[in-house]
Amino acid sequence: MNVAGRPTRTIWPSADGIAVEIIDQTRLPHAFVTARLATLDEAAHAIRAMLVRGAPLIGATAAWGLWLALRADASDAALARAHATLLATRPTAVNLRWALDRVRAHVAPLTPSARATAARQLAMEICDEDVALNCAIGTAGLALLRGIAARKPVGARLNVLTHCNAGWLATVDVGTATAPIYAAHDAGLPIHVWVDETRPRNQGASLTAWELLNHGVPHTVIADNAGGHLMQHGQVDLVIVGTDRTTATGDVCNKIGTYLKALAARDNGVPFYVAAPSPSIDWSLRDGVREIPIEERDVRELTHITGRLPDGAVASVALTPEGSPGGNPAFDVTPARLVTGLITERGVAEASESGLRRLFSDAPAS
Repeated sequence: MNVAGRPTRTIWPSADGIAVEIIDQTRLPHAFVTARLATLDEAAHAIRAMLVRGAPLIGATAAWGLWLALRADASDAALARAHATLLATRPTAVNLRWALDRVRAHVAPLTPSARATAARQLAMEICDEDVALNCAIGTAGLALLRGIAARKPVGARLNVLTHCNAGWLATVDVGTATAPIYAAHDAGLPIHVWVDETRPRNQGASLTAWELLNHGVPHTVIADNAGGHLMQHGQVDLVIVGTDRTTATGDVCNKIGTYLKALAARDNGVPFYVAAPSPSIDWSLRDGVREIPIEERDVRELTHITGRLPDGAVASVALTPEGSPGGNPAFDVTPARLVTGLITERGVAEASESGLRRLFSDAPAS
């Protein structure tokens, strides 16, 4: 996608060939800053501290992290340590384990001298595959958006509500939930996006809005609690969100607050769709509420907020009374019964085991 008119991915190999570079998303939207990752520890920190975030990008960064580790030490013991280190960074997104297991299985049979080169090649393939998956989600979602737009008066804008950031910043490029939006915009469909601020980290207000602004997509940032009101007044045609983990039965784990949007959508007859690339589907799980681990993050994300001051300086300020305790679950689970459909790279599936397996008959047994 574009940053100041320049095509940009979220992660790429460095020019000198010994590191990878990323967009430091903790600095957005007030500054566009890149960071260099040259070691396993730096890759693990980037994931843990959310310099990179979003399930697909976490997986891609982890794959590159194994390459960085193998450049330094390609022994069996080092491979095992690197896998464990990266796996421990974030517990919820299934793409992390998917990418790590894929790279480990690929390089483990090789001689140590061949492992780093093989890991680098596979990391690049994982990145390119992610872009292809997201483009396919965009194609499938565009057909869906065209169908909904066709039921509106000629020329009326299509209003999409999204939550958190499942855009190109959460992936290698294009995004998941935003892929149909970008495809519709580029095709000339009159589309407008309601952007949930997404407290407490504000990824909607800081990241999704920044993305849409750079690509020229009409949008409006709203408080998280405004979505239900807009739905009641007919100002939302559909909701599209992303997913960090989807069960074999269609339950969806996404950023905290997604479940409440699904409830409001169901009460108001608004279609609720989830953009779900196949690497985010955990075929081993059947009950998302009980089985998906929910990350509990630093309470400071709730009690403080970062913003730009009138003089241009960026500062973090306290929001809550000093001494008040807080809780910060990072995700919630939306049961399949509240999901209208899952937009995958193979088409739109019903949010059920039979619906998913209709498109993914080659998936492992749950």
